[in-house]
Amino acid sequence: MNARHLNILGGLALALLSAAALAAGGDLGQAEKQATNWTAISMFGGFVVLTLFITKWAAAKTKSAADFYTAGGGITGFQNGLAIAGDYMSAASFLGISAAVMASGYDGLIYSIGFLVGWPVITFLMAERLRNLGKFTFADVAAYRFKQTPIRAFAASGTLVVVSFYLIAQMVGAGQLIKLLFGLEYWMAVVIVGALMMVYVLFGGMTATTWVQIIKACLLLAGASFMAFMVMAQYGFSPEALFAASVQVKATTAVAAGKTIEEAGILGQAIMGPGSFIKDPISAISFGMALMFGTAGLPHILMRFFTVPDAKEARKSVFWATTWIGYFYVLTFIIGFGAIVLVSTNPGFLDAKGGLIGGNNMAAIHLANAVGGNVFLGFISAVAFATILAVVAGLTLSGASAVSHDLYATVFKKGNADSASELRVSRMTTLALGVVAVVLGIAFEKQNIAFMVSLAFAIAASANFPVLFMSVLWKDCTTRGAAIGGFLGLTTAVVLTVVSPSVWEATLGNPKGSAFFPYTSPALFSMAAGFIGIWLFSVLDNSERAKLDRAGYLAQKVRSETGIGASGASGH
Repeated sequence: MNARHLNILGGLALALLSAAALAAGGDLGQAEKQATNWTAISMFGGFVVLTLFITKWAAAKTKSAADFYTAGGGITGFQNGLAIAGDYMSAASFLGISAAVMASGYDGLIYSIGFLVGWPVITFLMAERLRNLGKFTFADVAAYRFKQTPIRAFAASGTLVVVSFYLIAQMVGAGQLIKLLFGLEYWMAVVIVGALMMVYVLFGGMTATTWVQIIKACLLLAGASFMAFMVMAQYGFSPEALFAASVQVKATTAVAAGKTIEEAGILGQAIMGPGSFIKDPISAISFGMALMFGTAGLPHILMRFFTVPDAKEARKSVFWATTWIGYFYVLTFIIGFGAIVLVSTNPGFLDAKGGLIGGNNMAAIHLANAVGGNVFLGFISAVAFATILAVVAGLTLSGASAVSHDLYATVFKKGNADSASELRVSRMTTLALGVVAVVLGIAFEKQNIAFMVSLAFAIAASANFPVLFMSVLWKDCTTRGAAIGGFLGLTTAVVLTVVSPSVWEATLGNPKGSAFFPYTSPALFSMAAGFIGIWLFSVLDNSERAKLDRAGYLAQKVRSETGIGASGASGH
């Protein structure tokens, strides 16, 4: 891909953005849309221009498959930590968690805690081993001592399913954001994001994606810090005062809705305790397991450990990523309670029916307006847009690498594909994933985006994590056990997700109470199915291949823990 192609596609992306701005100027006659925010639009434009320049610079450096997938392994631990934080602090984290806290209070904190506590698993069990064993994707690690074809077929399937669910959340967040600020139709907003994302990934690969994520992480941390500071300043930097005000607001709202004083008091206090979002212990355990172990199975996060030169830098990456992400999740909790007191009571942010303009996912965006006015609203909107673009680019890159590296190069071409053809397949996959993301983003318009991401985490925890964990740490794991158990976990997670109330009733429109699976998250059941499947079919496997798999464990263990031979090709 040469500079002329990049300029043409860059021009197309800017033309789409310009068209959005022009459309925003017209009267589309829909009551729920706000007046056009030209400050936000100009900041959007500035960010798009900046990132296109980064992409043009990165395109000149992207010559090989290693450059495209892992930035040639030349990212430092600190840079990679910021980029991982940028990847992890997605639309679900920024928009979805703050919306969940605004709606459910204390219960919304389960997202912050769940997303964060997955990091020790990666720190102590995975990061160093991943870097020592892998090359481009987590399948390189899972298939290190196994027969390549079945494990890579599973890994590519697991990656594409997780990426698809994760992409839905990002596209929904982007669509609602641009619809709110530009006055565009929702579907047009989703198409614009899809087009821009394809530009970044097609040409810049991992180098461009990494630097977009680093810039976006810095902007998001600065913006969220300012929002939290302004909220706390109004309550004398006393969390107790903020929580008391939130309880009062919820109680007052309940009275206005026709509740008695006693009922309103109970409803107000309910936001400071569990039970309003997750109704029973099994749901809570299953949901928590999805968030915690799903982190260690997310392909676009695992892929980032191959961008650093060695295992030491991989550990450093996790340290910095954990620092920034932990700090950010504290801020989202403050932002969510700030939205209760400053947004939910302000008529300027509500539509004719009393709902939030743009939907509940826009709570943080409205709070930015409440604490910083139009200019800060423009800044936060541009940052939220950057957040979505960066995460979507990372997701698309991991999906494209699963098809081109795991399926095309290793399974179909038996390791004999040249770098140019592998890149060509990767770029074709990027286009296909872009189309899929747009279609799914339109179909799932009404879902809470943090919840949609939790479904992706449940699938990652049930399929990718058990295979990765058992293949690296259990000497008796075999190709047959890993492949069958992995597909069992993947299939169980997808089927239970589809027949759960969250998809069967909320998305597919079936009658309330008709869902076949009663819990919001399948992880407790599907993760168990994955682990038991791997164990059972490995123990029962007495084939010649199984003997080779078990014999290869010692060599794998030495390399995973010492890094000896880590610069060579992975897989036997």
